[in-house]
Amino acid sequence: MNASSFTFTPENLARVDRIIAQYPLGKQASAVMPLLDLAQRQSGGWVPQEALDYVADFLKMPRIDVYEVASFYTMFNLKPVGTNLVQVCTTTPCWLRGSEGIVGACKKKLGIDVGETTPDGQFTLIEVECLGACVNAPMVQINESYYEDLTPEGIEKIIDALKAGQKPVAGSQTGRAGSCAQSGSTSLDLGNTP
Repeated sequence: MNASSFTFTPENLARVDRIIAQYPLGKQASAVMPLLDLAQRQSGGWVPQEALDYVADFLKMPRIDVYEVASFYTMFNLKPVGTNLVQVCTTTPCWLRGSEGIVGACKKKLGIDVGETTPDGQFTLIEVECLGACVNAPMVQINESYYEDLTPEGIEKIIDALKAGQKPVAGSQTGRAGSCAQSGSTSLDLGNTP
């Protein structure tokens, strides 16, 4: 497959036009990240070499510059991933709250190691750095959804639901509202102030 074998769909080309229009004339290369994101979504969750080259050529920038961006940011997958990309946060707050157990439960339930994809192509398991939901640690991102306040048993139930073709309810798995302390609200109730 060569670079010309990847092109944006007509729908995505319309999006590209809207994205590039947000940047000053001569600064279109600044659109590299949103265009790589579109290419990844169009390619089934990863960015093939042909798409990298296409984006570089489209933006009239050196291909190496696009490769550098795509390989630096972990949001871009440079090899195929499963239908369900399970990203377990193992940064300090999640680790302190039990992310090792979450990783272990995922490995056991899926029968794969970190960095692998199940033989049926349904799940890929990776460890990632902070996903920004530290107060609700430990947490996992699966595709576009965050699952927070997890236990090993909780992640197994989520995986079972996904295997059954269901979409588990995202967010806190303990019923906590947003980032509220587990014990409940600890700040002033502004609704009671005169």
